[in-house]
Amino acid sequence: MRWKRCGLIFSPQQYGMEYAKSPQVIVFEDFVRVYFSACKRDGLKLISYVCYVDFTKDFQKALGVAKQILPEGRLGCFDEHGIFPFSPMRNGDEIWAYTSGWSRRTSVSIETGIGLAVSRDGKGETFERLGEGPVLTSSLEEPFLVVDGYVRRFQDQFHMWYIFGQDWKVYEQGQEPDRIYKIGHAVSQDGIEWSRDHVCIIPDKLAEESQALPCVLFYQEKYHMFFCYRNSYDFRKNSRNAYRLGYAWSEDMTHWNRNDEYIDFMIPSRDWDSEMQCYPHVFEMDQKLYMLYNGNSFGKNGFGLAVMEKN
Repeated sequence: MRWKRCGLIFSPQQYGMEYAKSPQVIVFEDFVRVYFSACKRDGLKLISYVCYVDFTKDFQKALGVAKQILPEGRLGCFDEHGIFPFSPMRNGDEIWAYTSGWSRRTSVSIETGIGLAVSRDGKGETFERLGEGPVLTSSLEEPFLVVDGYVRRFQDQFHMWYIFGQDWKVYEQGQEPDRIYKIGHAVSQDGIEWSRDHVCIIPDKLAEESQALPCVLFYQEKYHMFFCYRNSYDFRKNSRNAYRLGYAWSEDMTHWNRNDEYIDFMIPSRDWDSEMQCYPHVFEMDQKLYMLYNGNSFGKNGFGLAVMEKN
């Protein structure tokens, strides 16, 4: 897969915001709506909240920005300290969005869960939580860090790809524990009650690898997954351990073949995405494949676009 990088297309600083993380789209007849998570300060911590920006379908012009389209989570709820990512999909006349809620803890930094918000206005401008709790959270086999839910409907079933925590580990004395997480899979008849496989479906490439934000589409008779992965230690400031893009394909959504080298992504040094590439969202529009993704510093500078070139 040879991708043509189109550069940074959205900078949150132009709109008085910090960060624009995990861009994900709903395509309309004459424009594209990109949902993302911005951040605001809560003392020394950040709280993520959901926004969107509309683009012309050639991504040459931003048509307008809507800030914080979903209220903050209630005190004590799984999403009290933010939502990131926000993953929308069409379901009949409604738009369903699977939300990743964050809440702070003491012994480790955070706990997470996956919720559901629904838009019934026909435009995806306003959303309401289905409830104040998650539809998928920790379990006996997956005891923490269930997050990054990406849902699509294939073969008359809802399929969710998400991540779940395997370990919290202190790599350096005096430092906070770092988390290790993998990609999992679940199925549902109604998109609310889920049955999980409880296995890591993507083989590791690194010794202590963390995998994040899977995105799956069916294209040319195969299922294609795009995700990001990193070392689980010293990844925030060391570019050698930072997020990079991963890829796998499958014929049955059960057995996945990992081929990261299929993503041909030549990046010049000192560019906005030269140290990190993360949170990919790949979608088909007008018979072309597009990728939105974040770069250095986890999307602090915004998100960019790439288009797959046909070989």
